[in-house]
Amino acid sequence: MGVLSFDSRATGVAARKFVRSGATMSGVIVSMRRTLLSCTSLARNGLLGGALAALLPAAPAEAADLVDTLSIMLDFNRQELAVLATALALLGFSVVAAILLMRTRVRTANNEARLRARIGELQLQSDRFGALLFAEPQILISWPAGDNRAQISGDISMVLPRDSSPQRVLAFGTWLPPEPALQMDHAVDALRDRGDGFQLTLTTAHGHTLEAIGRAIGGQAIVRIRELSGLRRDLAETNLRYKALADETEMLRGFAAAAPWPIWAKAENGALSYANPAYVRATEASSVTDAQQRKLELLDSADRTAMERGLKDAASFTSRLPIVIGGERRIYDVRAVNVGSGKVGVAIDASEADGLSSALVRMAEAHRRTLDQLSSGVAVFDGHRRLAFYNDSYRRLWDFDRIFLDANPDDSSVLDQLRAARKLPEQPDFRAWKAKLHEAYRAVETAKDTWYLPDGRALSVVTTPNPEGGVTYLFDDVTESLELARRFDGMIRVQRETLDSLAEGVAVFGSNGRAQLFNPAFVRMWKLSSDAMRDEPHIQTVEGWCHQLFDDPVVWRQIREAVTSIESRADVPLKLERKDGSVLDGMIRPLHDGATMLTFQDITDTENVERALRERNEALEAADQMKVDFVHHVSYELRSPLTTIIGFAHFLSDPSTGPLTPKQAEYLDYVTKSTNALLALTNNILDLATIDAGAMKLELGPVDVSKAIELAAEGIQDRLATDRIRLKVEIAPDIGSFVGDEKRVVQVLYNLLANAVGFSPQDSTVGISARRTERSVVFTVTDSGPGIPADMKDKVFNWFESRSQGSRHRGAGLGLSLVRSFVELHGGKVRVDSIVGRGTVVICDFPTDQAAHRDAAE
Repeated sequence: MGVLSFDSRATGVAARKFVRSGATMSGVIVSMRRTLLSCTSLARNGLLGGALAALLPAAPAEAADLVDTLSIMLDFNRQELAVLATALALLGFSVVAAILLMRTRVRTANNEARLRARIGELQLQSDRFGALLFAEPQILISWPAGDNRAQISGDISMVLPRDSSPQRVLAFGTWLPPEPALQMDHAVDALRDRGDGFQLTLTTAHGHTLEAIGRAIGGQAIVRIRELSGLRRDLAETNLRYKALADETEMLRGFAAAAPWPIWAKAENGALSYANPAYVRATEASSVTDAQQRKLELLDSADRTAMERGLKDAASFTSRLPIVIGGERRIYDVRAVNVGSGKVGVAIDASEADGLSSALVRMAEAHRRTLDQLSSGVAVFDGHRRLAFYNDSYRRLWDFDRIFLDANPDDSSVLDQLRAARKLPEQPDFRAWKAKLHEAYRAVETAKDTWYLPDGRALSVVTTPNPEGGVTYLFDDVTESLELARRFDGMIRVQRETLDSLAEGVAVFGSNGRAQLFNPAFVRMWKLSSDAMRDEPHIQTVEGWCHQLFDDPVVWRQIREAVTSIESRADVPLKLERKDGSVLDGMIRPLHDGATMLTFQDITDTENVERALRERNEALEAADQMKVDFVHHVSYELRSPLTTIIGFAHFLSDPSTGPLTPKQAEYLDYVTKSTNALLALTNNILDLATIDAGAMKLELGPVDVSKAIELAAEGIQDRLATDRIRLKVEIAPDIGSFVGDEKRVVQVLYNLLANAVGFSPQDSTVGISARRTERSVVFTVTDSGPGIPADMKDKVFNWFESRSQGSRHRGAGLGLSLVRSFVELHGGKVRVDSIVGRGTVVICDFPTDQAAHRDAAE
């Protein structure tokens, strides 16, 4: 049985191989017959089971052959028949299984053939679609669902170089400008995330026009990119334009319907073709059709005529017109344009804007007038850097021509003109300086600067950026302010240094009673500590420190009250005699800021000197009074004998007394001249003494200038003749007269002439002139004498000051003293101009004002 089982397996394997070899049914029967024959011999040999296992059931058509085969088997004995039956059963099963396997194989082969045919058809169709798809340059990008890896096919050379990696197509920024690249990124993201399709027209960085279409197909996101050219591009552009035009038309219609302003359109014949609801409401129509049928107009006939004329001449019309809507008259900005063969118009309510504009104009004019009154120069430049406004101070500051400024020059032109006129600060790099200045147009904060001009002026410049664009410049001439500040700083430093160098002690206490300022002299004078004073001690604290030198409570209370009081602020002099024997002269002086200044000066030495001087002055005054009294007394005592001598001399010279010998007459003449001179000297001394005593009184009256000069000249005629001196008189024609003491005026002129003749050499000229000024009569006496040295000019008017200076002049030296005294009594002045070797000029001014005489007399 073991052998039988092995052979049956071998027979089954052979049968299956036979079936796989594709043999026909008749071949199978022949083979089975051969197998049975083999099985007979095998059965005889005990191996029939293995042979029968290889047999297959016969087909009905070949049953006869199977019977013949079975009849051969009848020759076996029963035992062999039992084995044969078992083999036949196995053979039947194997045949059935082989037949089923063969049928399955046949069906599989048929299905495989049909599948290969279908695959061929699909491959052909795929090749045909691929050829059709890539017949033109294009790129396909697909993303399977749930996969971030993109599959790219097609001609990438249309966007990238041929040697580039296909994945670089996904970097849209490498071949698209920034804005289209961003648009493409957003569209692809929407397609992959939500399946939103898109269609875009793109322009590459090289100027090529591409169409990008994105769709979600079969669970994949697919993007197709191809170049638009020719008819397709024109069609795409036309579609886009049509869609854009339709969208724009719909948008404009929606906008017009929602707009609150009346909007209308008219056909070529002038009929209303479109009107928005605002137009319908404005014309009080029930609908657009009603407005068209009733031919309702928004504007009156005159305004419509003007609009038609404007549209005919300029193809557009703009005007601000009054329109009555709902019984109310309002201002509208009406704008109309020619569109195709028709006209379109809109009326925008500008009532509020018109009112605001008028108010703004009035406000601007008021601001302009206000700014013109400012001392600061103001210039406003607009966003285009052109001059929009300037005030008169700005024009005067830079000395601009109005024509130039009214032409609205730009900022650079203004600066260039100022630079050409050397009115801007000198700059090593003018362009850089100007660029920095113009940064104000982009700034957000105000900037300040100071310009130091070549002409010495200093300008404070404030640049303020305007919210609406542009810059406002403010120019202030701070030359005087800076100069005052510089002077003030210098003055403060000088005052500080002066205060520190003063021998006088100074301390300033504030309104709070604390020391604010002090100098070293104050510290030394009261033996204080500088460090302690810098701590701003209170006046009471300072008082406690100073008690060791001066402890008078009354004086310190007076100082405290002066420092801390609010009322009765007045200067308070102080004189302190301290314990150490020193004497201080002090002053409490309130200051304007509420502070109080204390000053102390050590006058100990001055006090001692003052006492000595006072005693000396009293002695000198007593001696001077004694001198005046002596002179006055002696003069009176001399006048009596002189009068007697003069009287007897005149009596002796009278012929009635008898003849005199020539010698007697000569001696008598000497006596007469000497007594006359002595009498004149005595009278002069008496006059001077009277003037010093304040007892001289002028007999005022009209003084004839010509007559006074004539009387004075008569008194020196004999001396002029003796010394052969010529007198030159010059009197202005309009000299007239003035108010004065004629006797004293003649005396003044006589003394001046006598003094000039006395100092003039023989055969010379002495001059006297008189002229009138606005307030005085001026007498001038000149000589050609030796002149007066500089060290003598201040002494020529002193008593008994007489020097001949090499001339023939002799005298007591009282003439010029009397001249000055009499002129000053009249309220006038005397001055002397002299050059050594060239003569002397004496000028006397007699005032014509009556008040001057009264003041001089007083």
